[in-house]
Amino acid sequence: MPVADIAGPDEHARCRACIESWACQRLAEGGALVAADSQPDASRWYLRLAGEEKEFITVWLTIRQRTLHHEAQVMPAPETNPGDTFEYLLRRNADFHQMRFALGPEDAVYLVGEVPLRLVDDDELDRIVGASFAYVDEVFPTAMSIGFAGQYRRRRRR
Repeated sequence: MPVADIAGPDEHARCRACIESWACQRLAEGGALVAADSQPDASRWYLRLAGEEKEFITVWLTIRQRTLHHEAQVMPAPETNPGDTFEYLLRRNADFHQMRFALGPEDAVYLVGEVPLRLVDDDELDRIVGASFAYVDEVFPTAMSIGFAGQYRRRRRR
């Protein structure tokens, strides 16, 4: 992906308004999105979704100089079989469109990605949040079973 141009104040304001509007609409619909909050001074939002395999999936959206960065915590640092856990997740990276697994500073596993600010609209937010939800919920039980062997139990379906 080519480097995005530095976005000006108007583009930042448009992106902020788009995220706010999108979140309000999705909350009103009563679907998986159960909470949305922001840190306006940091141009950052968190969206909390009710998962199926993972109880809650939180997607953070952060407006940066050129891009909208998004991340969702998949799991804490594995306590058992870290090599096998990371191998599983790295192999799964190939299946994901415009997202990848990464380790955070505390060695927790995150699903991350970014898109140029000029591309942010309702459809793109649907894609980002929907894919984050689907990918995290899909890999969570297997990753936890490997990384927390003997400790993790799958949730019972509602």
